[in-house]
Amino acid sequence: APLHTVVDEADVELTAAWQRAGFTVRRREWEYAVPTDPRVTGLDAVLPPPGVTIVPAGQADEDLLRSVDRAIRAEVEASVGWQSMPAEVIPFPEGDTVVDPSKYAVAATSERYLGLIRVVVPIRPRIGLLAVRAGERRRGIARALLAHALETQHLAGHATAFTEVQESNRAASALFEGVGARRLSSNLELAR
Repeated sequence: APLHTVVDEADVELTAAWQRAGFTVRRREWEYAVPTDPRVTGLDAVLPPPGVTIVPAGQADEDLLRSVDRAIRAEVEASVGWQSMPAEVIPFPEGDTVVDPSKYAVAATSERYLGLIRVVVPIRPRIGLLAVRAGERRRGIARALLAHALETQHLAGHATAFTEVQESNRAASALFEGVGARRLSSNLELAR
């Protein structure tokens, strides 16, 4: 199995040491600081599309949450593959990728969940996952989920949230940069 490590791209010496050990750059992730104030982000008037509601974190039905998570992961794997997504460092029990359902808000219709966002706040708010089912994209669902999550963090007293975006994911970069996120740094994933 391949070995992986993540380094701060600004740490040239550490990166060079890993490369001397035979590691090569697999991908780059941008770290963003995202303002949470809806007046700053421009998300204060954002609503989900008709027929879609946002279910706040901790209120999602666990079975439906796990179902949409599995569906989205299968769609990603069938298209670009999870290797193109930001590195997840959450330890998952075998077969379960939703470790703490209370961290997820979801976009829902009366029949099913369409998308989800996971925000954890160990030290500072971090958006670890924002995803919408393939057939439901380009309707404003991701934007509505982001608006909800950022406003929730703003009301909790956090001025900024943080996230990582793989550099080739132009749609995600555009979404975050469109709400005033600024790049802070970049990380390199190295593999051997």
